[in-house]
Amino acid sequence: MEYRALGQSDIRVSCLALGCMSLCATQTYPDIPLAQAIATVDAALDAGINFFDNAPMYGDGEAERRLGDALARDGKRARAIIGTKISSETLSAAEVARESEASLRRLRTDYIDLYQIHWPRRVVPLDETLRAMERLVESGKVRAIGVCNFGPLDLAEALEKHRVDTNQLAYGLLARGVEFDVQPMCVERGINLLCYSPLAQGLLTGRYHSADEVPAQRARTRHFAGTRPEARHGQAGCEAETFHAIRAVRDISDELAVSMADVALAWLLQQPAVASVLAGASRPEQVVENVRAASIRLETATMAKLQEATASVKEQLGSNCDLWQAAGRIR
Repeated sequence: MEYRALGQSDIRVSCLALGCMSLCATQTYPDIPLAQAIATVDAALDAGINFFDNAPMYGDGEAERRLGDALARDGKRARAIIGTKISSETLSAAEVARESEASLRRLRTDYIDLYQIHWPRRVVPLDETLRAMERLVESGKVRAIGVCNFGPLDLAEALEKHRVDTNQLAYGLLARGVEFDVQPMCVERGINLLCYSPLAQGLLTGRYHSADEVPAQRARTRHFAGTRPEARHGQAGCEAETFHAIRAVRDISDELAVSMADVALAWLLQQPAVASVLAGASRPEQVVENVRAASIRLETATMAKLQEATASVKEQLGSNCDLWQAAGRIR
């Protein structure tokens, strides 16, 4: 396993992280027994994964509680880097203080390694939120500060007065919006990208061969027509381009005799500014499957083929990094 620094901090994280949303019931994932969730965390630690990304929004705090239960035994907390988030209504200083304490209790720890703004709110000044987070660093309750879903305008505002070590966004072969503006800014300012939804909620595993096979709760992104039952973006989508790209990625993977998922993760791990790719898992064997990608190094020609294969999807989705809404949340 390769370990990479988070921005300018002294924290080093595994290049593959366990995304904890799938440790409990959410809009996207079904519930699993607590014992299975704990076994999945244990398998991640055994495989060399030290980074666990969480949030209060995942199961109304249940994902944090389950991670806390898993790490509270046998000194495992000391082996782990925990990232979690604040996603309160206004992100006011009072909410930062209150919500961070609630996360600490659920996680059964006295410090959070990486505390992140989950989504920009633009209700109180961003400066107020980040100053409150910096006070948590000064008190020893937080080690580093990150943001999530910040486009170039919000990120530039944050960097006017504050140090931000990470920006977490949806990024993968089928979601390349960060490459227009955000990634170049991160490279220039020494900020690392954390990448969620790297397999596009299963599209890049090869399990679906057409848009109609995808369950409604996963067909909400801008890849799909806005007429899909749970879509809210109101756009035409790019279903033909998406599944043409998936077939092309499958062909490239077959040539390499490597699974589509491994190829997709390996491609992402070789992108500029990427520190860690957040791969969800709900069973120990899924962790083992994900970790394989950390040892794969794709040749330059293969990287180019993959980028060409998904270029039409990149063009259709454009620079908007929000996969679920047409505009507004990420700017």
